[in-house]
Amino acid sequence: MITREDIRELAHFQSDGHENCAISFYFEPCTPLDRSHREEAILVKDLVRNALHDVEKQGKNGSVKADLDRILSLAESLHGNQARAKAVFACASRRFWREFDLPAQLPGTQLFVNRRFHMKPLAKVLGVQPWLWVALVDRRKARFFELRLDELQEREGLFRPPALRQGSGDGFAGYDGGHAERRVRDDALHHFKDVAADLREALEKGICEKLIICCHDTNWHQLESYLHPYVRERVVGRFSGDVTKMTNDQIKEQASRLLRESIDRRRRVLVGEVLDQARSNGRGVTGLRRVLRALELGEVQTLLVGEEFSHAAVECTGCSHLDAHMVRYCAACGRGTRELEDAMDAIIPIAIRRDIELFYVKDDPEFDSAGSIAALLRFRSDQSNGHALSVAS
Repeated sequence: MITREDIRELAHFQSDGHENCAISFYFEPCTPLDRSHREEAILVKDLVRNALHDVEKQGKNGSVKADLDRILSLAESLHGNQARAKAVFACASRRFWREFDLPAQLPGTQLFVNRRFHMKPLAKVLGVQPWLWVALVDRRKARFFELRLDELQEREGLFRPPALRQGSGDGFAGYDGGHAERRVRDDALHHFKDVAADLREALEKGICEKLIICCHDTNWHQLESYLHPYVRERVVGRFSGDVTKMTNDQIKEQASRLLRESIDRRRRVLVGEVLDQARSNGRGVTGLRRVLRALELGEVQTLLVGEEFSHAAVECTGCSHLDAHMVRYCAACGRGTRELEDAMDAIIPIAIRRDIELFYVKDDPEFDSAGSIAALLRFRSDQSNGHALSVAS
């Protein structure tokens, strides 16, 4: 499973643009036309041949061929894998090779050779999916699961054994029976209190970021009463089910549905907010030029990008300043610039390094008409009353 540390490592990687080359390979399984799966093999060979031809023209063959040969060999073993996609990031001259399994949701099988790793397909798959826990809770048992992408892993849970009952009857006037019922009820409340404490600890330690809870409606109000407000704010959904009988597939299906609905709701809210803020000259900007400026000033809190957005830009070879205008020299330091076929190749790593939320927006005409890229800001430096601001690199 790809981790946050893995993603950060990829975002920080950058070759020197001469001997070193960063290779990004995405393999998306497809439905074969026949049992031989020849179309997959032909596609990968064509991609490798074209990439090798391009780097040879630039005089950068060196270690690139070794990586491309290794990718070609790996692709041969992937033929017929209809369940998982694969991402590979490599740079032989830096002895760098990383492989990750992904859900089969990539736009297609692709190969990129550049100064930095091409993370746009990865960002689209990962989106804003949080580190999620799913908690299944009844009156005596709690099962905890970690859901990341489409992988569900069970963690250590909680179990409270039933209270021992003395004697065989209910006692005089049913006194013992009533006492036993109260003991069972108290045990359940203590159990809910322990579950709430465990969930709060997991959130505070950063083991998870969001929660989905499964429990019967009759138990929910009791469990909810013990949840700290900090925990309640991070519950993105709830569903009802039997803790002891639900299968992993059922858990994953219900939790994934609730997570998608939560992300879609938040995306719609953010799009409306950023457009309103931009119109009122508040904490919102639209269009590539304004977004690049906000990124450079460290103002950006959330970045929203059209799913099909792509725009050329230039990057300074000295200070890494990004400019939406195709200028030969950097407006910030005067050094020469290099052309970027897609500005997102540079923007996505910046967003990852700075923990900026990244949402992809699809089928929103109003957002598209605003430039298909926008940012919700933490602050506006031009409205900060002259206070000094430090910009994270």
